[in-house]
Amino acid sequence: MILVKYILVTIITSSTLFISCSTVPLTGRSQLNMIPDSEMLGMSFQQYDQFLQENPTSNNRTLVQMVRDVGSRIQLAVERYMADHNMSDRLEGYDWEFNLVESEQVNAWCMPGGKVVIYTGILPVTQDDAGLAVVMGHEIAHALAEHGNERMSQQLLQQAGAVGLMVAMRNEPVQTQALWLGVYGVGTTVGIMLPYSRTHETEADNLGLIFMAMAGYDPQEAPEFWERMAAGKEGEPPEFLSTHPSSETRINNLRQWMPQALKYYNPN
Repeated sequence: MILVKYILVTIITSSTLFISCSTVPLTGRSQLNMIPDSEMLGMSFQQYDQFLQENPTSNNRTLVQMVRDVGSRIQLAVERYMADHNMSDRLEGYDWEFNLVESEQVNAWCMPGGKVVIYTGILPVTQDDAGLAVVMGHEIAHALAEHGNERMSQQLLQQAGAVGLMVAMRNEPVQTQALWLGVYGVGTTVGIMLPYSRTHETEADNLGLIFMAMAGYDPQEAPEFWERMAAGKEGEPPEFLSTHPSSETRINNLRQWMPQALKYYNPN
């Protein structure tokens, strides 16, 4: 045990281990991301392509176009927001993509690099473009705030320490892939860990509200969407809500942030 602790300290203090301290846009919270951006993007693109090969995309042209139109508007809003805050470099390597997948799951997610999937099962809840913009803004905010990197780093570090982080990334692709899918909430059978903490969810709500407003969608639709989400199912909540704050807390937060979000709102 003493030897393991010595190795751990040695690696952490060496320059060979990638440790990056960054801050979350808007909130300014400090976070520890131990996985290089290049590695995160590489895994994202690979896992996204594999997911699309294994899961049928929708053939409904109208709905597919809606997803891509809303996604493109949120993308432009994000790019403008980051430019306004001198953080455009954090979008380096992004290759935006928006796809609609046929599934009854009430779910959606965004991997690093702007790789978004919306499940058809959530569309009855979103109802229209504005509701979809709530979901898009929220999920893209997770990626932009690098919550996945932070969460994956924490889990790998917890499981095997700094040594295990590098070994797992290099020598255990199956386990790393499973952890990745769990972090980003892909599928319902991945039970390794909860996708995001309540802190992450609150940050994504706040950022997402601004993104949708900047994209020309009325942010006042956000509380209405989350009320529909909360009322949609009895018993266990959908995976999309697995670690989210309570509906009452979320809606109260959104209403408190509304005056700020409305300053960004410019109807198209």
